[in-house]
Amino acid sequence: MPVYSENVRLRRSVLSVPAINRRALEKTHMLDCDAVIFDLEDSVAPEKKAEARDNLRRFFTETPLRGREAIIRINALGSEFGQEDLELVRDLLPDAVALPKVEDVSSITGLEERLAAASPRLRIWAMMETARGISSAVEIARSANNAESRLDCFVIGLNDLRKDTGVPARPGRTYLVPWMMQVMLAARAYGLDVVDSVFNDFRDSPAFEAECEQGRDMGFDGKMLIHPAQIEAANQAFGPASEAVEEAQAIIAAFARTEAQNLNVITMDGRMVERLHLVQAEKLVAQANLIAERRIRA
Repeated sequence: MPVYSENVRLRRSVLSVPAINRRALEKTHMLDCDAVIFDLEDSVAPEKKAEARDNLRRFFTETPLRGREAIIRINALGSEFGQEDLELVRDLLPDAVALPKVEDVSSITGLEERLAAASPRLRIWAMMETARGISSAVEIARSANNAESRLDCFVIGLNDLRKDTGVPARPGRTYLVPWMMQVMLAARAYGLDVVDSVFNDFRDSPAFEAECEQGRDMGFDGKMLIHPAQIEAANQAFGPASEAVEEAQAIIAAFARTEAQNLNVITMDGRMVERLHLVQAEKLVAQANLIAERRIRA
């Protein structure tokens, strides 16, 4: 059983793995991350692009990733590598293709046109990492508001955004938070998931954990990671707490009672609970069940 469905997914920990690194590719089978981005872009030198594509073709053919989402991040379609990357995606059919530096709706619709013959299960993740992209977040997210859209998730890329804007890397990301929330609101308005940016110093565990907590409190679904050492903390921060799961189960049970079948609002333990809380509770419990099922399989 996959760890995601059309409505319920686990994207707490999204590990980026350079496609040029065959040893790292093989290690993904043993890791407890929810998704893997197999990177053909920033982490692969120009002279190594062809080798990286060959590595991915071999990996997907011989030992494909099981039980987690597999995403291939391609180079820009207008680059000298984009077309061959896209042909690889069409051949391998991962769960999603991540498009870097998305700046307008045409970037998404153009990619969708080139994927028209591919399986409808092949989704698009948009990397939001430039000033123009952040400024266009609502319009880009709105393009997902039709049944034919493949757009599924935003991923914020702060390293490129800092470079583009000149905002320095400071603890707490103070001056970046408004832009991050802008992307968050756009994603939520049109039903997209949204993943927080990488934290560059994987050895600084306390600072990484603090940033995970910040991302969770801002409403992100998970965090993009650069090292396996970051997986556990991300899963902990973005996963459902046991107390929250228990409360969610209680809400589901309360609305399941005969007398509550046609009610939009009920009273539970002295507080008002709306049916919208039932939808949230069902999603939370479904996520907890997916985590438990993966632990059993492991």
